[in-house]
Amino acid sequence: MDLVIRDADVVDGSGGLAYRADVAVEGGRIVSIVKEAWAAGCQRPTARRVLDAEGLVLAPGFVDMHAHSDLALLRDPEHTAKAAQGVTLEVIGQDGLSYAPVDDRTLAEVRRTITGWNGHGDDIDFTWRSVGEYLDRLDHGFDGEGIAVNAAYLVPQGTVRMLAMGWEDREPTPEELDRMRRLVADGMREGAVGMSSGLTYTPGMYAKDAELTELCRVVGKHGGYYCPHHRSYGAGALQAYEEMVALTREAGCPLHLAHATMNFGVNKGRAPELLSLLDEALDDGADITLDTYPYTPGCTTLVAMLPSWASEGGPEAVLARLEDGDTAERIRHHMEVVGADGCHGVPIEWDTIEISGVSDPALTPYVGRTVQRSADERGETPWTTARRLLLADRLGSTILQHVGHEENVRTIMRHRVHTGGSDGILQGAKPHPRAYGTFPQYLGRYVRELGVLSLEECVAHLTSRPAARLGLSDRGLVREGYRADLVLFDPQAVAAGSTFEAPRTLPVGIPYVLVDGRFVIEDGRRTDVLAGQAVRRTT
Repeated sequence: MDLVIRDADVVDGSGGLAYRADVAVEGGRIVSIVKEAWAAGCQRPTARRVLDAEGLVLAPGFVDMHAHSDLALLRDPEHTAKAAQGVTLEVIGQDGLSYAPVDDRTLAEVRRTITGWNGHGDDIDFTWRSVGEYLDRLDHGFDGEGIAVNAAYLVPQGTVRMLAMGWEDREPTPEELDRMRRLVADGMREGAVGMSSGLTYTPGMYAKDAELTELCRVVGKHGGYYCPHHRSYGAGALQAYEEMVALTREAGCPLHLAHATMNFGVNKGRAPELLSLLDEALDDGADITLDTYPYTPGCTTLVAMLPSWASEGGPEAVLARLEDGDTAERIRHHMEVVGADGCHGVPIEWDTIEISGVSDPALTPYVGRTVQRSADERGETPWTTARRLLLADRLGSTILQHVGHEENVRTIMRHRVHTGGSDGILQGAKPHPRAYGTFPQYLGRYVRELGVLSLEECVAHLTSRPAARLGLSDRGLVREGYRADLVLFDPQAVAAGSTFEAPRTLPVGIPYVLVDGRFVIEDGRRTDVLAGQAVRRTT
């Protein structure tokens, strides 16, 4: 055989207790598991390579249920930020905005819109337009060899709306709605696992419930799930969750709640209310899962904080409004006094908004400082600073938003339908450390140090549970016949190296990661293996 992993402590992803075993791999699959072979006197499997895993846990590869690696997978063949964490599958196309399906106009607009998430894309050859063509491009990856880890794709509802009807804040005509239905159906047939929305991002946020319900009917019919970044994580958060539960139940579509948390001062300590809402729906037969990241701050773009009316018409229209003094003052009033929908209905607190990245290197001095601090240093109002930065960086700045609550984070991660997602934005000089640290943070801090979850529970949250949501029948467990997407880590040493001060530091205690039975991390270092591919929905 190709490989035997000997004397591993297998945490198989089921949630069951760990056991000692030899695990044999051949042809990219697990072909044999021999439990406690030395004690039973069994013949131990042999292979061309035998890896001594004494003291290491062997688990299924981790599934990042909320990733923003849409271009990073094509740009960076090493993709060490995720591979080094033990991630073997990412779900991209998140928050309703990505690069397929598009036409030439829409591609240019979406590239501008999510520069802060994925960069300008000037180094990418955008040879695709459809979902299927994008997935084919991922399959070929670098020099036709593949990508660093596997990737599944969600049809982005905001991009679909942009393609069908532009940036207008109105209801679609019957013809436009039919086109959106066809675009979603095409994406699902071409291999997408579901549909995402960004309901605090334009233009997706302009969709009313009836429109979203119709698109979810299509997704459910094709065996996918709906993954909304819903309308508020601040004021009205519980109502926003209720809206998504009711909408998907009416549509007959499974629901996966993206980065499901309760943020801002109005929601401190209110996670039990959210879980009670979900438990009631689950007990009544609803099909719901969720993901979270194990940190309190959020991360997005600075322009996302603006009220939706200020973003109608696309990036150039936003810049024109910011240039106009009277309109800019209306935007400020809405953000600082009323509470913009882009900031989840809560008046913005500039001392919680930290600039994490800029597109223009000349603006680097803003990075690592809150808007309030930069304003104080310049002797001006925070809005003056924020407006200048938005204009100078052409809307490309990313932010950390320090508005979360640790007790909410811990409460939600214990829930029976919880999964892990990094929401990792890899752009910027000072990205959120979750991009490099989410999965070892779960294992090191929340399992070993705090005991919030047992090791077996946590691994199930990060492996079999997301694989089940994605409909993958041969991933997410250490089982004979399953794909050999595997991670070996030291449970006493695994930890996130990334911090807010040094966010690109790699984790420790994860010496081996395999994708399709091939080592992408070996002895703690990235190899040149490109074994990943697009994972298409097949049901």
